[in-house]
Amino acid sequence: MSAERGTTGSGTGSHRGSILVEEAKVLGHRPYPGAQYILRVRAPRCAAVARLGSFAHLRCDPSLPMRRPLSIMRVSPDEGWVQFLYKVVGEGTRLLAQRRVGEELSMMGPIGTPFLPDPARRRPLLLGGGVGIPPMVFLADAMRQEGAAGWQPLVIMGSEVPFPFRARPSALMVPGMPDGVIAAMPLLEDWGIPSRLASLQGFPGCHEGYVTDLARCWLAGLEAAALAQVQVFACGPEPMLAAAASLAREFGLPCQLSLEEYMACAVGGCAGCVVRVATANGPAMKRVCVDGPVFDADAVYPA
Repeated sequence: MSAERGTTGSGTGSHRGSILVEEAKVLGHRPYPGAQYILRVRAPRCAAVARLGSFAHLRCDPSLPMRRPLSIMRVSPDEGWVQFLYKVVGEGTRLLAQRRVGEELSMMGPIGTPFLPDPARRRPLLLGGGVGIPPMVFLADAMRQEGAAGWQPLVIMGSEVPFPFRARPSALMVPGMPDGVIAAMPLLEDWGIPSRLASLQGFPGCHEGYVTDLARCWLAGLEAAALAQVQVFACGPEPMLAAAASLAREFGLPCQLSLEEYMACAVGGCAGCVVRVATANGPAMKRVCVDGPVFDADAVYPA
């Protein structure tokens, strides 16, 4: 993957000088069940340099100075747009949900260190939970566009509210899946990328359980040679990330996590989003916004 799409070094220091500010024009803003929205904005400067796992900091409304961080779900450098999925959880996102096509909102981005896929492991497992789904779609899209590289991703997504798309039965076989687990994300299906869904809400065709439970079924069915090709990427709520780190350790797999934290400035100045991570020099506090959001799983959840 090109340096623009996610292979520049992670954890090498602040990159605040590369964060752009632009007036993003709303191109599309579609509601989904569960107070979820998919927002597409014209932001050509951000779209041109967005990296896998990066996010943007948006001003949700002129009346609200404090911005909100949203993970990037898709970008089109050629057409100059950036797309986000978000859920209304507070005043900021409530106001953002009222923005209409044609309006502009101030946007800072792209921000954050990227996922770094290892080209020696061509069968990545992508785990997304709730609003942790967008970075997995972004990553899968980038792998799709590198068709000659031979990536074979499997995407497993979980949600406890209705998914922000109408799931459909998959025509793409995934060995090791339990009987009846056939629901897939249409966009990924159209791309030829297999996906499966998990939930505790009894949604048709979904696995009744957690994404990591479903991932374990798949991993356990792989032969040693295939398992050696797997690397894990995950984004979602903290319990899910801890479970993903444990799952990767159980099967001896490398794992990268994108953390979700409340942020104020998103450029490393306020240190309000720090997390404790293990480093070669001992425990340290790192800022999720600019030192992350992507970290090695063993650093965040050491054995």
